[in-house]
Amino acid sequence: MPQSLTVALAQIAPIWLDRERTLDKMIHQTGKAAQQGAQLIAFGEALLPGYPFWLEPTHAANFNDPIQQDLHAHYLDQAVQIEAGHLDRLREACADHQIAAYVGCIERPQDRAGHTAYCSLVYIDPRGEIQSVHRKLMPTYEERLSWGIGDGHGLRTHSLGDFTVGGLNCWENWMPMARATMYAQGVNVHIAVWPGGPHNTQDITRFIAQEGRTYVLSVSGLMRQSDIGDPLPHADLIRQHTGDWLARGGSCIAAPDGSWLVEPVNDREELLVAALDLAEVRKARQNFDPSGHYARPDVFQLKVDRKRQGMVDFGE
Repeated sequence: MPQSLTVALAQIAPIWLDRERTLDKMIHQTGKAAQQGAQLIAFGEALLPGYPFWLEPTHAANFNDPIQQDLHAHYLDQAVQIEAGHLDRLREACADHQIAAYVGCIERPQDRAGHTAYCSLVYIDPRGEIQSVHRKLMPTYEERLSWGIGDGHGLRTHSLGDFTVGGLNCWENWMPMARATMYAQGVNVHIAVWPGGPHNTQDITRFIAQEGRTYVLSVSGLMRQSDIGDPLPHADLIRQHTGDWLARGGSCIAAPDGSWLVEPVNDREELLVAALDLAEVRKARQNFDPSGHYARPDVFQLKVDRKRQGMVDFGE
């Protein structure tokens, strides 16, 4: 019998900067994916509660700007604190439907005192248990005005049936050593999460598939000017300096030979469902396996520190 995995990419817009209402949408998509036979669902980068699209149009580099302080305070209020149970409803949905999930979220972790936002990718297994939380290694450009710098603790893969799944946030997928870390752990379903845009996904998705001889699922969010709700702080100001689209999607799936399984989908909310065949990974690795017969550990070695970084080491 063929070894297969049915996957779903939820290309949706958040109820921007509203954690609970965005969770409602994600839970709905999880149930919908399960009804279509999916064993894994993935959501875009920072979808819960939303990407910080205000940074550029509101001149976020202005030091001690009260507008930025208002928006940051609201962002932290709506961010995910896993220790407080903010993902419990989604975990329960995964358990009820026996489906795994990769969740792009903004995390304000208690182990870093709860007041810095991290762009995190959370893996929830089909039992509803959180197996890893990966905090983005290096926020990109203006993201550094909003997010803290993560660590290597979440650079992990997970068994899902006969497959091995792993994921990276946005431009981490451009980092050769981050990709090599995932390859070395046997990933054959690579989840690349993005805030949204075919300019991000149309080339690198196929490139990673060819380099890693792995399925690559690029899942993006959407964001329209109309998604900027009136209750948000400074909503009118943000709308004044944005176009109709802030993120256009671009979700897609590449096969291990780099061909399209699902071409990029733009400008609409959609649940993309596809079946993956493990035999295609084995075929592609016949002539190239980046961590197997084509690796040279006698020449190249990569050291990865997966300790969770913290400010204080308490000895009691």
